[in-house]
Amino acid sequence: MIRKFFEKLTAERYEPEPEDSAIAAAVLMTEIIRADHDVDDAEKEAMKSALKSLIPERDVDTLLSEAFDTVDVSNDLQRFTSAIHEQWSNEQKLELLISLWRIAYADNDLDKYEEHIIRRIADLLYISHSDFIKAKITARDH
Repeated sequence: MIRKFFEKLTAERYEPEPEDSAIAAAVLMTEIIRADHDVDDAEKEAMKSALKSLIPERDVDTLLSEAFDTVDVSNDLQRFTSAIHEQWSNEQKLELLISLWRIAYADNDLDKYEEHIIRRIADLLYISHSDFIKAKITARDH
């Protein structure tokens, strides 16, 4: 399944499928968890909660496992954000951004690398700076 995903991502004319964006979202969440080089259980639980909310039709444990496997072999955020950008509405992208912030805040220690990756993801998803800040505040305050 992962090989199929990467073959599609590297094809000249990539047409994302719904399954691709689910894996892509999980990979982006995994990038946040691993950004500070400390995989915290609270962050994993926040990721599971976010996946259940954003992608209820998929098995969370399978997505989590696939995401960690995928992030080990690829670190190209552009590949993953493009699948989401093509398929998700602006509202869904904002919900993803809030989820990324919640994952980063889950261990009660917002690391500068976590914030940097979230900023890059927001830029790649064409999320405005004001929405970026609103998402950060929403996640921090809830």
